[in-house]
Amino acid sequence: MKVIELFGVIIFGFIGQMGCWGLMMGGQAVTTLDNALIIHAIGAPIIFALISVIYFKKLNYTTPIITSIAFVAIVILMDFFVVALLINKSYDMFLSPIGTWIPFALIFTSTYLTGSYVKKP
Repeated sequence: MKVIELFGVIIFGFIGQMGCWGLMMGGQAVTTLDNALIIHAIGAPIIFALISVIYFKKLNYTTPIITSIAFVAIVILMDFFVVALLINKSYDMFLSPIGTWIPFALIFTSTYLTGSYVKKP
């Protein structure tokens, strides 16, 4: 994989993560944390499905499985280093299935399924 291709995957994963953060921030501004987490769990795979359609139609550098792994890895790393370490100053968010693990699984699944569909011959 060339550096420009890796950069493309990272940028699209980062854009998806920004969308997820926007959902959480917006959700917390207008409702309870529990409701914001539910909104995030529903919205995150939708955001990443949309990002994946654009990625696979415009760049298409990686397979659906590699893209899914990369996008989830970016989300996990950003949540770990930025949200947990810098913002929350606690790793308790990783104890919440609805706050982390369910969205991670749904992001992976939606990216993989979208990529598989878009890349069909």
